[in-house]
Amino acid sequence: MPRNESPAAKAAPKQPGRLKQIAQVFQETRKADASTVPLMLLGLLAPIAVAVPLTWVAFDSPWYGLFIGLMIGTLVAMFILARKAESAAYSRIAGQKGAALAAMGSIRRGWNVEQEPCALDARSQEMLFRASGRAGVALVSESSTGGAMRLLEKEGKRLERLLPNVPVHKIIVGDDKDKGEVPLPKLAAHMTRMKPVLTKEEAAAVAKRLQAMPNPIRQAIPKGIDPTRARPNRKAMRGR
Repeated sequence: MPRNESPAAKAAPKQPGRLKQIAQVFQETRKADASTVPLMLLGLLAPIAVAVPLTWVAFDSPWYGLFIGLMIGTLVAMFILARKAESAAYSRIAGQKGAALAAMGSIRRGWNVEQEPCALDARSQEMLFRASGRAGVALVSESSTGGAMRLLEKEGKRLERLLPNVPVHKIIVGDDKDKGEVPLPKLAAHMTRMKPVLTKEEAAAVAKRLQAMPNPIRQAIPKGIDPTRARPNRKAMRGR
């Protein structure tokens, strides 16, 4: 007799397989960046072109080189796809409200990223995002406008009063390196490289204290802006 399935099991959509996911990522990335296919082909064929002659000379057979080159070339091509997919994902969200939070969300460990803005300027609608970890507290602004800078300075001073022995890092997302801005695609790596100065216990205490602080701006966020939804496809950014 056929086994009865629950309504929830029937309603649950079937997840695509790994190969189908890779194909979807490839198609989306190819549309966003025309250089994806040529670079992937180069990454696939270059190891084969090097390995085949070497094994032909060493073992009097090209098949070893073809096999080894194909394995290495496939890995190189997938690495190129992953990097191109990541760049495409950041390009899609660049300039949107909450893009910095999306980039911070790709940090796998080391930081406790809060999923709501910690401060909001009602006039300019600029938002600040916050994370805490062993490096201290990071305040991230999405622009260097006057309103954003005043908001960043005000929130930074407030945290320095509340957490006097904890470093507060003020990060501005942007492409002006002369002003010390951090490009959106490099935000996660920039934060990950920060030197830890707190113990795990101290970092946990800081995170707990920040979570206990009231966040009065949730109701003040304008309609249509939900930074918690502005996230890139993490599987696409990892090339999966």
